[in-house]
Amino acid sequence: MKVCIIPARGGSKRIPRKNIRDFRGKPMIAWSIEAAIASACFDRIIVSTDDQEVTSVAKAWGAEVPFARPAELAGDNVATSPVVAHATEWALKDCAELEAVCCLYPTAPFVHVSDLSRGVMLLQLGDWDYCFTVTSFETSIFRSFIQDSAGGLQMLFPEHYETRSQDLPVALHDAGQFYWGTPSAWLTQEAIFGPRSRPLLVPRWRVNDIDTEDDWHRAELLARALWE
Repeated sequence: MKVCIIPARGGSKRIPRKNIRDFRGKPMIAWSIEAAIASACFDRIIVSTDDQEVTSVAKAWGAEVPFARPAELAGDNVATSPVVAHATEWALKDCAELEAVCCLYPTAPFVHVSDLSRGVMLLQLGDWDYCFTVTSFETSIFRSFIQDSAGGLQMLFPEHYETRSQDLPVALHDAGQFYWGTPSAWLTQEAIFGPRSRPLLVPRWRVNDIDTEDDWHRAELLARALWE
């Protein structure tokens, strides 16, 4: 059995009600629910939320909301892992034959159905705890610098001052879309960014982590470019 967990609390300070805010004619969370359904990867698609309106919207678009997220897991400073661990524990009580759990963010309108399928395949091909989407930085972080207290510049990696750009390592970052994991990894909250995680590389042009109004505006522009 494979389960999709969509963590979607009601509160959001930087973009109020962003999980159910309209995006291209649908509540934002609907895009993730529809992708999960279309992937045919999941036996159950569960939304973890503390909010009644999010519950109603999630159910209307085809997801389950079989439990209310505890208040202690709904605060501004709560990380994703304990929320998914809580949902995984609930799922194990309901079905002992749980093979894999995918945390799919509710603000991932550009997630590809094929990536969800590839993710679980890669997870189960090896002895991995997680498989999640990553992409490369637009420019190399090894040539980056900060402004020091005196107002000047200081390289973060001075050893690469004279390294040719084509010889620099390729740095990756989280694409902020989904994280396939084993039930045991989620329950013990193993570190996702580590050697037991398999990266699934996606192109930069369809990655947009939506945390601010500026991110939202960029997502609308990207959707217009891709879908019209």
